[in-house]
This record gives sequence, C-alpha cells and structure tokens, in this order.
Amino acid sequence: MKMIVPQRGPLLTAERGKKMALPNQQTVDYPSFKLVIVGDGGTGKTTFVKRHLTGEFEKKYEPTIGVEVHPLDFFTNCGKIRFYCWDTAGQEKFGGLRYGYYIHGQCAIIMFDVTARLTYKNVPTWHRDLCRVCENIPIVLCGNKVDVKNRQVKAKQVTFHRKKNLQYYEISAKSNYNFEKPFLYLARKLAGDPNLHFVESPALAPPEVQIDLAAQQRHEDELAAAASQPLPDDDDDAFE
Repeated sequence: MKMIVPQRGPLLTAERGKKMALPNQQTVDYPSFKLVIVGDGGTGKTTFVKRHLTGEFEKKYEPTIGVEVHPLDFFTNCGKIRFYCWDTAGQEKFGGLRYGYYIHGQCAIIMFDVTARLTYKNVPTWHRDLCRVCENIPIVLCGNKVDVKNRQVKAKQVTFHRKKNLQYYEISAKSNYNFEKPFLYLARKLAGDPNLHFVESPALAPPEVQIDLAAQQRHEDELAAAASQPLPDDDDDAFE
C-alpha cells in the first residue's frame, strides 16, 4: 500500500482499514500502516516501541491472540502518519501462531540483540516466516543494545541485510540512539518519496542509559567498510 501525495496539497492520504488496529482500538483519519515487529524474545522489541510515549499511552492488548498494538504517530513534511506497531513479545515460543499476526502487514522490523549471537543467527528464520505471509513489503533489520560494552555480534559480521536487500540500522532502545531511523525509512518506502522527512522529533521517554557515541561511530565506520567487501559464503563462519 502506498501513501499518495495529492496535487492539491502536502497531505498524505491512503486507504485505511480497521485491520491495522485491534478491535475497539481507535482508528484515525490520517494514513496508518500495520508494522509487524519480530525477533527472538529478549531482543528489546517491547522496550523499543515503548520509548515512543504515544504508543505507551494508547497501547491495547488482545489476550486471545497474545499481542500488543502500539499506535505511534509521526509528523512528516507531507502530513501526519501512524504506525500500528504489532508487538509479538512473549509469543515466539508458539511457533505457527505467529502467522496470524503477519496478515495485512505492510512493513516490518526484524530485531536482534548485538550481545547475543543466537538472536542474529535466527534472523533468517524470522525473515522467511514474514515473507511467506507478507510479500514485497519494506523490512528493516535492527541490531539493538549497541550501548552495551560486551558486544558479541560485530558490525562487520552483520551481512544478512545485504543478501536480502534490507535496510540495516544499529540502535539502542534504552538510549534512544537511532530510534527514528527505521520509521523514517519505512515511511519513505510506503510513500514512494525518498525526500519525505520528519518535521518534529518523536516524543520519547528520557534515555535510561548513555551510549558511547565515539565507540558507536567506530562501529558505524566498520559497517560502512564491510559494505564495500564481497559477501561471505556463509554467515556462520564469522562466529566460529
């Protein structure tokens, strides 16, 4: 589904449906999109979503399907948009039940924890599951907890996004580092407008930890350098 920028003014419009929200959850008259957030338990998905204060205030829980939906609003140069973030935290162990969450998903975030190698090794499984239900949607891969000193997944070892043509961002939910970048990337893809930008910073909870920006810049530089190198034959080799 694309947002459409009409000729008559700078407002975004889009087809809207109640499939994005849960029953009895308020819907809005501006463009809204179902964003599915997946990844192993403990990678920080819920913490990440809850940094945005509007999502914490308005979240709804549907116990019959075991999911929280957090509506996150962003203000762009083309108008206001909402992501209904379907947070499947705690449901990973139910396996096949996940597929019900993905139906009508319009974009996705796959999250892993840079301090836990297994969570990165499981990224291909999450990606495969998503793509079985949601074809050709924009997906962002996020490596969370980059504020933690004892990093186990080095930036240069993160190659899955290059194989599948995904966008990758290093984030730290607890320090708000790069919080808005996955949402901005997805908004631009959904709008078909690479020049779309946020005109206000999202309302975020105060940082719980401070990130070493100099150290993280070194990781970002390492990531950029790795992007110019040939892809390895097998990601697992990097973890031997």
